[in-house]
Parts: sequence; C-alpha cells; structure tokens
Amino acid sequence: MICSRIMKKIFAGASLTVAALCAMTSAAQTSSPSAVESAMIKAVDAQTPAANALLEKLVNINSGTLNLAGVVAVKDVVMPQIEALGFKARWESMEQIGRAGDLVAEHACPAGTGKCGKRILLIGHLDTVFEPASSFQKYSIVPGTDGNVAMGPGVNDMKGGLVVMLTALKAMKAAGTLDNAEIRIVLSGDEERHGSPVSLSRRDMIDAAKKSDVALEFESGGRIDGKDVQSISRRSAGTWKLETTGRSGHSSGVFGDRLGDGAIYEMARILDAFRKELKEPGLTYNAGLVLGGSTAKMNESGTAGEAAGKNNVVPPVAIATGDFRTLDNDQTARVEAKMRQIVADHLPRTGATITFDEGYPAMAATEAGHALVRQLNEVNAALGLPAMEEMDPTLRGAGDIAFVAPYIPGLVGTGAMGGGAHAEGETVQLDSIPRQAKRMALFMYRLSKE
Repeated sequence: MICSRIMKKIFAGASLTVAALCAMTSAAQTSSPSAVESAMIKAVDAQTPAANALLEKLVNINSGTLNLAGVVAVKDVVMPQIEALGFKARWESMEQIGRAGDLVAEHACPAGTGKCGKRILLIGHLDTVFEPASSFQKYSIVPGTDGNVAMGPGVNDMKGGLVVMLTALKAMKAAGTLDNAEIRIVLSGDEERHGSPVSLSRRDMIDAAKKSDVALEFESGGRIDGKDVQSISRRSAGTWKLETTGRSGHSSGVFGDRLGDGAIYEMARILDAFRKELKEPGLTYNAGLVLGGSTAKMNESGTAGEAAGKNNVVPPVAIATGDFRTLDNDQTARVEAKMRQIVADHLPRTGATITFDEGYPAMAATEAGHALVRQLNEVNAALGLPAMEEMDPTLRGAGDIAFVAPYIPGLVGTGAMGGGAHAEGETVQLDSIPRQAKRMALFMYRLSKE
C-alpha cells in the first residue's frame, strides 16, 4: 500500500528508484524497537530522576586515585546495586601496590557459558583525577542551563558513565532481558593513574576479556559539532625520562676538548631533535619538565624538583620527563627506537640515557570495531537517533580498554557526555545519560540474542 502511494508521486530531480524507496521504507519499518525494547526504553525514562540523584551522590564522594578510602566508598555504593541485578560481585583489593582495587562482577548465562549470545564485558573505573587536596569537590547544577548541565569532579569521567551502565542494566532487568545475558563487569580503582606492575593492576580485566566476546567501555562519550560520535580506538599513553651528563668546570672551557659541551646542551640537542625528527601522523610527544645544572633532582612523583647552578659553571647533570601518544603499538615501538637512536648520538664529553615507563598501550581501529559501530547504528535507527560517525582517536586520551583490545573488539566511551574532563569545572549533559543508557540497553540485548 505504501509503495503504491509512492509510485503515484513525482520526486523532482530524484535519482532513487521506486524499488529503492520501497526498500528504504521497509528498512525503516523493521528498525522500530520491538515490544521488549520499548519496555527497556520506558524503564530508562522512569529511572531518570533516580539516576541523576545517584550521580550527585557518587560525585560528592572524593575518589581521587590515591584516596584509597574514597575509591572504596564509591565501590560501596555501586556494588550493592550490581548485586541487586543478579550479579555475583567481589572486591579485589590491590593495596599491596598502593591502589584501592577492582570491583569484579559476573552475570552468568542460565543455560551455560557461551549460550546467551555474545559474552559481554563492561569496563569502567571508580576513581577520578581529583584528589582530596583539590578545591573542586562538589556536584552542582550549572546556572542558566535549564537544569540540564551539572558540574563536579568526575561528573562525566566517569561517574556519569557508571550511572549510564547501571541505568542500562536496570532497564534490562525490568524488561526481563538481563535474565538471559552473560555479562561481566570490571571497574578499576586506578584508571586515571594505573598501578604497577600492569600484570597485577590489570589482571582482573584481562582475565575477564579472555572469557568475553565484546567489550563496552563506559568512559565519557563523544560529541562533536552537536552530534554524538562513537570511538573504536584509543591512542597509547607512555612517559619517558631523559637524563644527560657532562663534565663540570669553569665555563671558560665549555666546548673545549677537556670539558666538552655540558649536560644542558646535550639535553637541548636531544629535545630539539625529538621536535624535528619524530613527527608522524597521529603521534604527539611532549617535554613536560626539565631540570639541569650543577645539581638536579626530581621528586618521587616526577611532578617537581630542585636544581642549582652558576652561570660560570659547565653543568654536569640534566633531567627531563615527558609523554608520547601513538595510534598503534607498532608506532610505539618505532618511536621508542627512534628516540633511543637520537639519544645515543652524544655531543662531545657528554652522555645520555632514556627510559620508558609501563604506560597504556594503544587500541587500533579494526574491522571488528567498525562492525560494532554498524550494529550500534541499527540501534540508533530503532531509537530514532542519527547514525553515529567514528571519532578520531587523536581527540581522546588513553584508557583501560586498550589492555583488553588484543583479545576482543569493543566500543570506546559509551558513557555520559560532557566537557572539561580532568579540569576544575568538568561538566556533564544530563540528558546524555538516558540517551546513552537506551543505546546500551538495546545494544546489549541484541548482542545477547546473536
């Protein structure tokens, strides 16, 4: 009937055939949510006031990475809600490495593992970058936003994401779709500053990935030019420390055969060579702190230090630290090798060494990731939302999902949307919480039916 009406209309300048138009109409009809999906959508809407209240409660608990008691306090709010949904949850303490720990939970498939469609891993974190010493501590509604924008520490990165995850799972429970889903959850307590060794601090997450088929990371969602976007890749985040040495003496002898060029000129040579020679698409690298002189010492955290020297003394020591971010792990290896090569080409009578920390690996885009975005856009169509384009990985930081990327594909940043993450004044768009929760509830349900 619809197609017969279309055939009677004239579309000026249109190149679509009637058959193509009918196919599009059929696709639009089949993309509507099913009855059970409509029930999940209604459940999310019904939860919105409670979700906003939960967000305020979580944000008002300081859970800076090194505030172990605060991270545990957030866990104490989240864990009972997960257990009430039928998950078996446990707390894996990691105080032995100076970190709070991981919240690990599992919702088993009643028919047996692997018999409830895709095995889903939900990833997130309980900590924020704001320690107790920060002046930014409390949740508030931003004036002049009609109550839609809230501000607070970790409000979108990622306590808003925790609320999105819980809201989606509660909607599934209300509609009966959670009962036949196999889902694992790992919420780390130190994503903002992971503990070492990684083999311990990310053990729970990696173990869960090996038992799963797809990962959903509930960190901050992406929004560009007023449009929601979806990520399937993250750049790495590594740090380096450069130490140079030289012979010390009266400055009248600098550049001579006996004293050579000194530690600070050697440091300057290396840093300038990094600036000129390392450039590649998708790569960024930064020198964040430099000290040098007759003496130089950095503090234990690498955020400050002391140096002393005189204008007429050739400096024997210099120290610099910085970071670099890559699109994939092959690029990481290539850049590290190039940096070592530059460091090794010493100025006269100087020396230099560079070391790299155990940072976050990269998560490269894959065809499996592209396929997940296509599936998500089918959900968007059912919800009447625009299709989401893939977000440029250079617009995001590193994250925990990269540790599981070698094992399973996943979606990056399925949580709440906002701005100013990691800075005082961080905000969240409150209307993004139900929108993301609906996406994820329907998406997880559809994965569980595959």
